Amino acid sequence: MGDDSGEVLTLVEARQRAFSRNWDLLAAKADVDAATAQKIMAKEFPNPTLSLSTQKINVDNHPSGIPGANDLWRRNYDTIVAVNQLFEIGGKRRSRKESAAQGFNGARARLLDAKRTLDLAVAKNYIAALQADENKRILHESAESLRHEATIAEARFHAGDISAADKAQIEIAASRLELDADSAATNAVTARMAVEILLGKEQPRGQWQAGDTLEGLAKLADQTSDTSVHVRPDLVAAEAAVKKAEADLKLARAMRVPDPTVSLQYEHEPQDQPNTIGLGVSFPLPLWNRNNGAIESAEAARQQAQLQYQKTKAQVAADVTSAEFAYGDATARRTRYTREILPKSKQVTEAVAFAYRKGGASLLDLLSAERNDNDIRLATAQSLADQATAVATLLAARNIEWKIAGEKK
Repeated sequence: MGDDSGEVLTLVEARQRAFSRNWDLLAAKADVDAATAQKIMAKEFPNPTLSLSTQKINVDNHPSGIPGANDLWRRNYDTIVAVNQLFEIGGKRRSRKESAAQGFNGARARLLDAKRTLDLAVAKNYIAALQADENKRILHESAESLRHEATIAEARFHAGDISAADKAQIEIAASRLELDADSAATNAVTARMAVEILLGKEQPRGQWQAGDTLEGLAKLADQTSDTSVHVRPDLVAAEAAVKKAEADLKLARAMRVPDPTVSLQYEHEPQDQPNTIGLGVSFPLPLWNRNNGAIESAEAARQQAQLQYQKTKAQVAADVTSAEFAYGDATARRTRYTREILPKSKQVTEAVAFAYRKGGASLLDLLSAERNDNDIRLATAQSLADQATAVATLLAARNIEWKIAGEKK
Protein backbone atom coordinates (compact mmCIF):
# COMPACT_ATOMS: atom_id res chain seq x y z
CA MET A 1 0.00 0.00 0.00
CA GLY A 2 1.41 3.36 -0.95
CA ASP A 3 1.68 6.44 1.20
CA ASP A 4 -0.43 8.63 -1.09
CA SER A 5 -3.27 10.10 0.93
CA GLY A 6 -5.42 10.07 -2.22
CA GLU A 7 -5.30 6.29 -2.62
CA VAL A 8 -8.72 4.68 -2.81
CA LEU A 9 -8.98 1.23 -1.27
CA THR A 10 -11.99 -1.01 -1.72
CA LEU A 11 -12.88 -3.91 0.53
CA VAL A 12 -12.12 -6.30 -2.33
CA GLU A 13 -8.59 -4.90 -2.61
CA ALA A 14 -8.16 -4.94 1.16
CA ARG A 15 -9.06 -8.63 1.34
CA GLN A 16 -6.72 -9.54 -1.50
CA ARG A 17 -3.81 -7.68 0.11
CA ALA A 18 -4.50 -9.23 3.49
CA PHE A 19 -4.50 -12.74 2.02
CA SER A 20 -1.04 -12.18 0.53
CA ARG A 21 0.62 -10.05 3.22
CA ASN A 22 -0.95 -10.67 6.62
CA TRP A 23 1.65 -11.87 9.11
CA ASP A 24 -0.59 -14.33 10.93
CA LEU A 25 -1.67 -15.91 7.66
CA LEU A 26 1.93 -16.20 6.50
CA ALA A 27 2.79 -17.87 9.81
CA ALA A 28 -0.08 -20.33 9.31
CA LYS A 29 1.30 -21.14 5.85
CA ALA A 30 4.69 -21.81 7.43
CA ASP A 31 3.00 -24.24 9.83
CA VAL A 32 1.65 -26.15 6.82
CA ASP A 33 5.16 -26.31 5.37
CA ALA A 34 6.47 -27.66 8.67
CA ALA A 35 3.71 -30.26 8.76
CA THR A 36 4.58 -31.28 5.21
CA ALA A 37 8.17 -31.82 6.30
CA GLN A 38 6.93 -33.98 9.19
CA LYS A 39 5.00 -36.15 6.72
CA ILE A 40 8.18 -36.67 4.70
CA MET A 41 10.16 -37.54 7.81
CA ALA A 42 7.52 -40.04 8.99
CA LYS A 43 7.77 -41.96 5.71
CA GLU A 44 11.55 -42.28 5.84
CA PHE A 45 13.06 -45.62 6.80
CA PRO A 46 15.86 -45.74 9.42
CA ASN A 47 19.32 -45.60 7.87
CA PRO A 48 21.61 -48.63 8.26
CA THR A 49 24.77 -48.34 10.32
CA LEU A 50 28.14 -49.25 8.81
CA SER A 51 31.03 -50.12 11.10
CA LEU A 52 34.65 -51.06 10.41
CA SER A 53 36.98 -52.37 13.08
CA THR A 54 40.51 -53.83 13.10
CA GLN A 55 41.80 -55.95 15.96
CA LYS A 56 44.90 -57.99 16.89
CA ILE A 57 47.28 -55.27 15.78
CA ASN A 58 50.81 -56.36 16.66
CA VAL A 59 52.62 -54.03 19.07
CA ASP A 60 55.91 -55.97 19.55
CA ASN A 61 58.59 -57.26 17.21
CA HIS A 62 56.96 -60.58 16.32
CA PRO A 63 56.13 -60.89 12.66
CA SER A 64 52.41 -60.68 11.90
CA GLY A 65 52.24 -61.02 8.16
CA ILE A 66 52.63 -63.68 5.54
CA PRO A 67 56.31 -64.25 4.68
CA GLY A 68 57.19 -62.10 1.70
CA ALA A 69 54.08 -59.95 2.04
CA ASN A 70 53.61 -57.18 4.56
CA ASP A 71 50.66 -55.16 3.21
CA LEU A 72 47.64 -54.27 5.31
CA TRP A 73 45.37 -56.94 3.84
CA ARG A 74 47.79 -59.84 4.44
CA ARG A 75 48.95 -58.94 7.90
CA ASN A 76 47.58 -60.96 10.78
CA TYR A 77 44.92 -58.40 11.65
CA ASP A 78 41.32 -59.27 12.47
CA THR A 79 39.29 -56.91 10.25
CA ILE A 80 35.50 -56.80 10.61
CA VAL A 81 33.07 -54.93 8.39
CA ALA A 82 29.47 -54.90 9.68
CA VAL A 83 26.17 -53.44 8.57
CA ASN A 84 23.40 -52.99 11.15
CA GLN A 85 19.79 -52.25 10.26
CA LEU A 86 17.06 -51.30 12.72
CA PHE A 87 13.55 -52.61 11.95
CA GLU A 88 10.53 -50.97 13.56
CA ILE A 89 7.83 -53.46 14.48
CA GLY A 90 4.50 -53.31 16.27
CA GLY A 91 2.97 -50.72 13.94
CA LYS A 92 5.25 -47.87 15.03
CA ARG A 93 5.94 -46.59 11.54
CA ARG A 94 2.27 -46.79 10.58
CA SER A 95 1.23 -44.82 13.67
CA ARG A 96 3.97 -42.27 13.08
CA LYS A 97 2.81 -41.74 9.49
CA GLU A 98 -0.81 -41.41 10.63
CA SER A 99 0.17 -38.85 13.26
CA ALA A 100 2.11 -36.82 10.68
CA ALA A 101 -0.78 -37.01 8.19
CA GLN A 102 -3.27 -35.76 10.77
CA GLY A 103 -0.82 -33.07 11.80
CA PHE A 104 -0.74 -31.91 8.20
CA ASN A 105 -4.55 -31.99 7.97
CA GLY A 106 -4.78 -29.94 11.14
CA ALA A 107 -2.23 -27.37 9.93
CA ARG A 108 -4.03 -26.99 6.62
CA ALA A 109 -7.37 -26.58 8.39
CA ARG A 110 -5.86 -23.98 10.74
CA LEU A 111 -4.61 -22.10 7.68
CA LEU A 112 -8.12 -22.06 6.22
CA ASP A 113 -9.54 -20.95 9.56
CA ALA A 114 -6.91 -18.21 9.81
CA LYS A 115 -8.02 -17.04 6.38
CA ARG A 116 -11.68 -17.17 7.47
CA THR A 117 -11.08 -15.14 10.63
CA LEU A 118 -8.76 -12.73 8.79
CA ASP A 119 -11.44 -12.17 6.16
CA LEU A 120 -13.92 -11.32 8.91
CA ALA A 121 -11.44 -9.07 10.73
CA VAL A 122 -10.65 -7.11 7.57
CA ALA A 123 -14.37 -6.66 6.87
CA LYS A 124 -15.13 -5.51 10.41
CA ASN A 125 -12.27 -3.02 10.53
CA TYR A 126 -13.01 -1.73 7.05
CA ILE A 127 -16.66 -1.20 8.02
CA ALA A 128 -15.51 0.52 11.23
CA ALA A 129 -13.38 2.87 9.12
CA LEU A 130 -16.36 3.58 6.85
CA GLN A 131 -18.54 4.32 9.87
CA ALA A 132 -15.93 6.65 11.35
CA ASP A 133 -15.76 8.56 8.07
CA GLU A 134 -19.56 8.72 7.95
CA ASN A 135 -19.69 10.02 11.52
CA LYS A 136 -17.18 12.70 10.61
CA ARG A 137 -19.27 13.72 7.59
CA ILE A 138 -22.52 13.85 9.60
CA LEU A 139 -20.99 15.92 12.36
CA HIS A 140 -19.49 18.36 9.86
CA GLU A 141 -22.87 18.72 8.15
CA SER A 142 -24.59 19.30 11.49
CA ALA A 143 -21.99 21.89 12.42
CA GLU A 144 -22.39 23.64 9.06
CA SER A 145 -26.17 23.64 9.49
CA LEU A 146 -25.86 25.31 12.88
CA ARG A 147 -23.31 27.77 11.49
CA HIS A 148 -25.89 28.70 8.88
CA GLU A 149 -28.47 29.16 11.61
CA ALA A 150 -25.92 31.23 13.53
CA THR A 151 -25.62 33.54 10.53
CA ILE A 152 -29.37 33.99 10.50
CA ALA A 153 -29.30 34.49 14.27
CA GLU A 154 -26.73 37.25 13.78
CA ALA A 155 -29.12 39.13 11.56
CA ARG A 156 -32.03 38.60 13.96
CA PHE A 157 -29.85 39.76 16.84
CA HIS A 158 -29.09 43.04 15.11
CA ALA A 159 -32.76 43.39 14.34
CA GLY A 160 -33.53 42.91 18.02
CA ASP A 161 -35.54 39.69 17.54
CA ILE A 162 -33.27 37.53 19.76
CA SER A 163 -30.93 38.14 22.63
CA ALA A 164 -27.15 37.86 22.67
CA ALA A 165 -27.51 34.74 24.84
CA ASP A 166 -29.62 33.00 22.18
CA LYS A 167 -27.09 33.87 19.50
CA ALA A 168 -24.24 32.58 21.68
CA GLN A 169 -26.03 29.26 22.34
CA ILE A 170 -26.24 28.52 18.61
CA GLU A 171 -22.55 29.36 18.15
CA ILE A 172 -21.58 27.18 21.13
CA ALA A 173 -23.61 24.25 19.77
CA ALA A 174 -21.95 24.63 16.35
CA SER A 175 -18.49 24.75 17.93
CA ARG A 176 -19.16 21.59 19.94
CA LEU A 177 -20.20 19.73 16.79
CA GLU A 178 -17.06 20.91 15.03
CA LEU A 179 -14.94 19.56 17.89
CA ASP A 180 -16.85 16.29 17.74
CA ALA A 181 -16.19 16.15 14.00
CA ASP A 182 -12.46 16.63 14.61
CA SER A 183 -12.52 13.81 17.13
CA ALA A 184 -14.38 11.61 14.62
CA ALA A 185 -11.69 12.39 12.04
CA THR A 186 -9.04 11.14 14.46
CA ASN A 187 -11.07 7.97 15.07
CA ALA A 188 -11.32 7.47 11.31
CA VAL A 189 -7.53 7.59 10.93
CA THR A 190 -7.14 5.10 13.78
CA ALA A 191 -9.69 2.77 12.16
CA ARG A 192 -7.89 2.95 8.81
CA MET A 193 -4.60 2.16 10.53
CA ALA A 194 -6.19 -0.94 12.04
CA VAL A 195 -7.03 -2.10 8.52
CA GLU A 196 -3.45 -1.45 7.38
CA ILE A 197 -2.09 -3.60 10.20
CA LEU A 198 -4.20 -6.51 8.98
CA LEU A 199 -2.88 -5.85 5.48
CA GLY A 200 0.68 -6.30 6.71
CA LYS A 201 1.82 -2.72 6.25
CA GLU A 202 4.99 -2.03 8.20
CA GLN A 203 4.27 1.66 8.87
CA PRO A 204 0.50 2.23 9.10
CA ARG A 205 -0.54 5.85 8.60
CA GLY A 206 -4.23 5.61 7.78
CA GLN A 207 -3.96 7.88 4.75
CA TRP A 208 -6.11 5.89 2.30
CA GLN A 209 -9.70 6.60 1.39
CA ALA A 210 -12.48 4.02 1.33
CA GLY A 211 -13.86 3.10 -2.07
CA ASP A 212 -17.05 1.51 -0.72
CA THR A 213 -20.05 2.83 1.16
CA LEU A 214 -22.00 1.52 4.13
CA GLU A 215 -25.12 1.29 2.00
CA GLY A 216 -23.29 -0.79 -0.60
CA LEU A 217 -21.82 -3.21 1.93
CA ALA A 218 -25.17 -3.57 3.67
CA LYS A 219 -26.47 -5.07 0.41
CA LEU A 220 -24.34 -8.15 1.11
CA ALA A 221 -27.39 -9.27 3.09
CA ASP A 222 -28.63 -10.83 -0.16
CA GLN A 223 -26.05 -13.60 0.37
CA THR A 224 -27.51 -14.70 3.68
CA SER A 225 -30.28 -16.67 1.96
CA ASP A 226 -28.01 -19.73 2.08
CA THR A 227 -28.90 -21.09 5.51
CA SER A 228 -26.70 -24.18 5.26
CA VAL A 229 -23.71 -24.46 7.57
CA HIS A 230 -20.57 -25.56 5.78
CA VAL A 231 -18.00 -27.52 7.74
CA ARG A 232 -15.90 -25.00 9.61
CA PRO A 233 -12.11 -25.38 9.29
CA ASP A 234 -11.62 -24.88 13.03
CA LEU A 235 -13.82 -27.93 13.61
CA VAL A 236 -11.82 -29.87 11.01
CA ALA A 237 -8.61 -28.86 12.80
CA ALA A 238 -10.01 -30.00 16.15
CA GLU A 239 -11.04 -33.34 14.67
CA ALA A 240 -7.60 -33.78 13.11
CA ALA A 241 -6.06 -33.07 16.52
CA VAL A 242 -8.12 -35.91 18.01
CA LYS A 243 -6.99 -38.34 15.31
CA LYS A 244 -3.38 -37.23 15.72
CA ALA A 245 -3.59 -37.76 19.48
CA GLU A 246 -5.04 -41.25 18.93
CA ALA A 247 -2.18 -42.08 16.54
CA ASP A 248 0.35 -40.74 19.09
CA LEU A 249 -1.24 -42.97 21.75
CA LYS A 250 -0.93 -46.02 19.50
CA LEU A 251 2.69 -45.11 18.86
CA ALA A 252 3.41 -44.75 22.58
CA ARG A 253 1.89 -48.17 23.24
CA ALA A 254 3.80 -49.71 20.35
CA MET A 255 7.05 -48.37 21.82
CA ARG A 256 6.75 -51.03 24.50
CA VAL A 257 7.65 -53.59 21.83
CA PRO A 258 11.46 -53.65 21.39
CA ASP A 259 12.74 -53.06 17.86
CA PRO A 260 15.29 -55.61 16.61
CA THR A 261 18.54 -54.62 14.94
CA VAL A 262 19.77 -57.14 12.35
CA SER A 263 23.52 -57.31 11.74
CA LEU A 264 25.51 -58.69 8.82
CA GLN A 265 29.28 -58.79 9.12
CA TYR A 266 32.30 -59.91 7.14
CA GLU A 267 35.47 -60.91 8.98
CA HIS A 268 38.94 -61.13 7.48
CA GLU A 269 41.61 -62.74 9.68
CA PRO A 270 44.80 -64.01 7.97
CA GLN A 271 47.10 -65.97 8.13
CA ASP A 272 45.57 -69.29 8.96
CA GLN A 273 41.94 -68.30 9.55
CA PRO A 274 39.42 -68.30 6.72
CA ASN A 275 37.36 -65.25 5.83
CA THR A 276 33.91 -65.50 7.41
CA ILE A 277 30.53 -63.84 7.50
CA GLY A 278 28.22 -63.52 10.47
CA LEU A 279 24.56 -62.78 11.15
CA GLY A 280 23.14 -61.37 14.35
CA VAL A 281 20.13 -59.76 15.90
CA SER A 282 19.86 -57.57 18.98
CA PHE A 283 17.05 -55.77 20.79
CA PRO A 284 16.65 -53.99 24.11
CA LEU A 285 15.12 -55.97 26.96
CA PRO A 286 12.00 -54.18 28.26
CA LEU A 287 12.72 -54.94 31.90
CA TRP A 288 12.76 -51.56 33.63
CA ASN A 289 11.21 -49.19 31.12
CA ARG A 290 7.83 -50.13 29.65
CA ASN A 291 7.16 -46.60 28.31
CA ASN A 292 4.36 -46.15 30.82
CA GLY A 293 5.02 -42.43 31.31
CA ALA A 294 4.79 -41.68 27.59
CA ILE A 295 1.59 -43.74 27.33
CA GLU A 296 -0.06 -41.85 30.19
CA SER A 297 0.98 -38.54 28.65
CA ALA A 298 -0.39 -39.53 25.24
CA GLU A 299 -3.66 -40.67 26.85
CA ALA A 300 -4.03 -37.33 28.62
CA ALA A 301 -3.32 -35.49 25.34
CA ARG A 302 -5.98 -37.56 23.59
CA GLN A 303 -8.56 -36.71 26.25
CA GLN A 304 -7.70 -33.03 26.00
CA ALA A 305 -8.04 -33.15 22.21
CA GLN A 306 -11.46 -34.81 22.50
CA LEU A 307 -12.64 -32.18 24.98
CA GLN A 308 -11.36 -29.41 22.74
CA TYR A 309 -13.21 -30.95 19.80
CA GLN A 310 -16.48 -31.01 21.77
CA LYS A 311 -15.89 -27.42 22.85
CA THR A 312 -15.18 -26.30 19.29
CA LYS A 313 -18.28 -28.11 18.04
CA ALA A 314 -20.42 -26.32 20.61
CA GLN A 315 -18.72 -23.01 19.82
CA VAL A 316 -19.49 -23.38 16.12
CA ALA A 317 -23.18 -23.93 16.89
CA ALA A 318 -23.18 -20.97 19.29
CA ASP A 319 -21.45 -18.74 16.72
CA VAL A 320 -24.06 -19.51 14.09
CA THR A 321 -27.00 -18.96 16.45
CA SER A 322 -25.56 -15.75 17.87
CA ALA A 323 -24.76 -14.43 14.39
CA GLU A 324 -28.29 -15.18 13.19
CA PHE A 325 -29.84 -13.26 16.11
CA ALA A 326 -27.43 -10.35 15.62
CA TYR A 327 -28.17 -10.23 11.90
CA GLY A 328 -31.94 -10.25 12.47
CA ASP A 329 -31.70 -7.46 15.04
CA ALA A 330 -29.34 -5.36 12.91
CA THR A 331 -31.55 -5.74 9.83
CA ALA A 332 -34.66 -4.71 11.73
CA ARG A 333 -32.96 -1.64 13.22
CA ARG A 334 -31.49 -0.58 9.90
CA THR A 335 -34.90 -0.90 8.22
CA ARG A 336 -36.67 1.22 10.82
CA TYR A 337 -33.98 3.90 10.87
CA THR A 338 -33.69 4.28 7.10
CA ARG A 339 -37.39 3.96 6.23
CA GLU A 340 -39.15 5.52 9.22
CA ILE A 341 -37.10 7.37 11.79
CA LEU A 342 -34.58 9.20 9.61
CA PRO A 343 -37.14 10.64 7.11
CA LYS A 344 -39.37 11.82 9.96
CA SER A 345 -36.46 13.42 11.78
CA LYS A 346 -35.45 15.29 8.64
CA GLN A 347 -38.98 16.61 8.17
CA VAL A 348 -39.23 17.73 11.79
CA THR A 349 -35.84 19.46 11.71
CA GLU A 350 -36.62 21.31 8.49
CA ALA A 351 -40.01 22.40 9.86
CA VAL A 352 -38.55 23.66 13.16
CA ALA A 353 -35.70 25.47 11.37
CA PHE A 354 -38.20 27.18 9.04
CA ALA A 355 -40.40 28.15 11.97
CA TYR A 356 -37.38 29.50 13.86
CA ARG A 357 -36.39 31.69 10.94
CA LYS A 358 -39.94 33.08 10.82
CA GLY A 359 -40.04 33.57 14.58
CA GLY A 360 -42.53 30.76 15.16
CA ALA A 361 -40.18 28.49 17.14
CA SER A 362 -37.89 29.09 20.06
CA LEU A 363 -34.15 28.64 20.14
CA LEU A 364 -34.63 25.67 22.46
CA ASP A 365 -36.87 24.01 19.87
CA LEU A 366 -34.27 24.54 17.15
CA LEU A 367 -31.32 23.23 19.16
CA SER A 368 -33.33 20.23 20.35
CA ALA A 369 -34.41 19.38 16.79
CA GLU A 370 -30.85 19.77 15.43
CA ARG A 371 -29.42 17.65 18.24
CA ASN A 372 -32.02 14.90 17.76
CA ASP A 373 -31.50 14.86 14.02
CA ASN A 374 -27.74 14.64 14.46
CA ASP A 375 -28.13 11.72 16.87
CA ILE A 376 -30.56 9.94 14.56
CA ARG A 377 -28.27 10.31 11.55
CA LEU A 378 -25.37 8.93 13.59
CA ALA A 379 -27.59 6.07 14.77
CA THR A 380 -28.62 5.37 11.18
CA ALA A 381 -24.98 5.14 10.14
CA GLN A 382 -24.41 2.83 13.10
CA SER A 383 -27.31 0.62 11.99
CA LEU A 384 -25.88 0.37 8.47
CA ALA A 385 -22.46 -0.56 9.86
CA ASP A 386 -24.03 -3.05 12.25
CA GLN A 387 -25.94 -4.75 9.46
CA ALA A 388 -22.87 -4.99 7.21
CA THR A 389 -20.84 -6.37 10.12
CA ALA A 390 -23.63 -8.79 11.03
CA VAL A 391 -23.73 -10.09 7.45
CA ALA A 392 -19.97 -10.68 7.41
CA THR A 393 -20.12 -12.34 10.83
CA LEU A 394 -23.02 -14.61 9.85
CA LEU A 395 -21.36 -15.74 6.63
CA ALA A 396 -18.09 -16.37 8.48
CA ALA A 397 -19.92 -18.36 11.16
CA ARG A 398 -21.53 -20.49 8.47
CA ASN A 399 -18.18 -20.74 6.64
CA ILE A 400 -19.68 -19.28 3.47
CA GLU A 401 -17.22 -17.34 1.35
CA TRP A 402 -19.05 -14.11 0.66
CA LYS A 403 -18.48 -12.18 -2.51
CA ILE A 404 -18.63 -8.48 -3.25
CA ALA A 405 -19.92 -7.32 -6.61
CA GLY A 406 -17.06 -7.18 -9.09
CA GLU A 407 -14.79 -9.41 -7.02
CA LYS A 408 -12.98 -12.24 -8.77
CA LYS A 409 -12.32 -15.49 -6.94
